[in-house]
Amino acid sequence: MVPAPLDILYRGPLASCNYACPYCPFAKRRDSRETLRRDAAQLARFVDWAEGQTRRSLGILFTPWGEALIRPAYRAAMARLSRMPHVRRVAAQTNLSWPITWLDACDPLRVAFWCTFHPGETPLDRFLARCAELDARGISYSVGIVGKREHLPALAALRRALPPAIYLWVNAYRDEGPNYYRPDDLAALRAVDPLFDINRTGIRSRGRACATGESVVSVDGDGEVRRCHVVAARIGNLYDPDFDAALTPRPCPLAQCRCHIGYAHMPHLGFREMFGAGLLERALPPARHDAVPIVERVR
Repeated sequence: MVPAPLDILYRGPLASCNYACPYCPFAKRRDSRETLRRDAAQLARFVDWAEGQTRRSLGILFTPWGEALIRPAYRAAMARLSRMPHVRRVAAQTNLSWPITWLDACDPLRVAFWCTFHPGETPLDRFLARCAELDARGISYSVGIVGKREHLPALAALRRALPPAIYLWVNAYRDEGPNYYRPDDLAALRAVDPLFDINRTGIRSRGRACATGESVVSVDGDGEVRRCHVVAARIGNLYDPDFDAALTPRPCPLAQCRCHIGYAHMPHLGFREMFGAGLLERALPPARHDAVPIVERVR
C-alpha cells in the first residue's frame, strides 16, 4: 500500500533569534554550541528520513522558535529537500534576514516562505528588497505582521508596496487583553486581512474534525510526533518502523484553537481548498483575498 500524503510541521531544539522584538519571548535568545550541534544533527537525520520516503508525497514546514535560516544547516536542508521529487513543498517561517544567494540551489517551484515583517528590527525597504528577490525567482511566499496598534502605519505601507498578488496577513496581538483594539483599528486590520478576526477570536474546536494527527503532524528534533504544536500528547515517533499506524482521524481535544497552523487544518473551514498549494506558507491566491466563504463558516 502506498503511504498517504503527509504534511510535517518540524520544530527542532533551536530557539535563538537575531531580532529583539519586545513581543517575542525568543528575541535575542542565544543557543549554546551544544544545542546548535544537536539541532543540526537532528535536522540532518530528518532530511535523510524524508529522502527515503519516495513512495509518499511530503509537505514540510519549518516552524522554529527563533530564526532558523540564518543557520547554514537549515538553508542546505531546504535546498536539498526542494530537489526531492516526492517533496511537493518545503517552506519555512522566517524574518528574511539571511543572505539570498543560497536560493539558487533550490527548486523555486517547491520552496516557499512564510515571512514576517518586524518594524523596528529592519527597515521596510530592506525587507521589501528581499521580497522582490523572491518575486524574481518565482518563489511563493506570504507576508505578515504582528497586529500591534503602532504597527498599523507599517502595515499600510506594506500593503501599498507589496504586489497585489501577495497575501498580507495579521497575527492578533493578545498580550493586553480582548479590548486592545478600537473599532477603527479593527476596520483597518480587516481591510488588509479578511481572515484577521479568525486569528483574533480563535475557533471553537473541541470535538471538531481536524487533519492534524492524520495527514498533518508536528515533529520535534527527536522525531517525537504530536498532532500539532499546542496539543502535548505524544502519538508516536517518526523513525519507528510502524509510525504510519499512529496516523488516524482525531477530533480536536481543545476548547479553542487560536493558531493558524492549527485551525488551517480543520476541514469545515475550507482552508485547504481556499489556500490550495500555498497552505503551508500561508499564501492565499489572489482570487481568494476576500476570503468571504471562510469567514462566513466561522460565524
